[in-house]
Amino acid sequence: MRPTEEPIGLYVTRSAKSLSRAFDAALAEQGGSLPTWLVLASLAGGLRGSQRSIAAAVGIEGPTLTHHLGRMESDGLVVRTRDPENRRTHQVELTEAGRAHFGALLEVVQSFDRRLRRGFTADELEALRGLLGRLAANAATTSTDDTQKEEHS
Repeated sequence: MRPTEEPIGLYVTRSAKSLSRAFDAALAEQGGSLPTWLVLASLAGGLRGSQRSIAAAVGIEGPTLTHHLGRMESDGLVVRTRDPENRRTHQVELTEAGRAHFGALLEVVQSFDRRLRRGFTADELEALRGLLGRLAANAATTSTDDTQKEEHS
């Protein structure tokens, strides 16, 4: 049996990949990347703490974050220092260069956001957020949840 229209999950996935590629390209034009933006934004937003807490906040696995932080440290954007109370952990802080790079990337992010919002009304954007939230909630349910809902219908 062939579907008559593309499944909504596939359409959303394809759209998300297209948006992600465009966002990555916009960040790259300013010498950034999504992982760099996520770390800089978290630190600029006041997140202080260990690499583990940053990894959790930005949704990156610890070893992956370590790789990104190493590059960012080499680029002079962050400094990592050993926590004096727990020598096994590192504290991460923005440098002045990191704050400047965050500011430059923030302009890119805001410009990209304006580009995406073009042609939409405030009500349409609110509806879009609601619909995407519902899709995400539906995706988070298990097939058991779906079966139980169908049985109660």
